[in-house]
Amino acid sequence: MDLKTNQLALLFDELIDHQRTKVLKLAKAYYPDITPEDVRNPQDFPKLMQDPNFNFEDGILSGYLSAKMAVLARLR
Repeated sequence: MDLKTNQLALLFDELIDHQRTKVLKLAKAYYPDITPEDVRNPQDFPKLMQDPNFNFEDGILSGYLSAKMAVLARLR
């Protein structure tokens, strides 16, 4: 991987890590013992599915993950 591609991957990783933290924090407001793995299956937690803020932030996370895969695949 060249330097620019590596820097871009690191930028995406930072965005994704920040967003995962944000999503987990929102989930913990409803379910204090929820784990990052649990958050990957929000359909198992009715209060999360009903929270528009959680769904919005989770959607942003999904977008970052998709964008990272698409951009890095194009650059390779």
